[in-house]
Amino acid sequence: MVKSTSKLARNKRHARVRLKVKGTPSRPRLCIFRSLNHIYAQVIDDAQGYTLASASTLDPETRSETDGKAKTSRAELVGAVIAKRALSKGIKQVAFDRGGYKYHGRVKALAEAARQGGLQF
Repeated sequence: MVKSTSKLARNKRHARVRLKVKGTPSRPRLCIFRSLNHIYAQVIDDAQGYTLASASTLDPETRSETDGKAKTSRAELVGAVIAKRALSKGIKQVAFDRGGYKYHGRVKALAEAARQGGLQF
């Protein structure tokens, strides 16, 4: 009998979410990945398999601003940056893919900052 780990459980939840959430050219998918120290966001067109825009706490643009801040405020910054980059490419509507994580804490902060930045979910 194999015990399930938290990573395996998240992957199962993410697979369930992905059955319903698809990125199209008119409405690409905003995908979130949350690691222990960082958070990443990508706007993906699943029809072509391309990443249209991305942002993370490791980007040079955000790296200098995130030093010494809490992880939730770093996520808000990444949400604002991904919204700005998506809008500059003409993307206004996205399908939100929470990546198997609860809509809570850093994931929620990133999503709300992206909404305030001009993206529509």
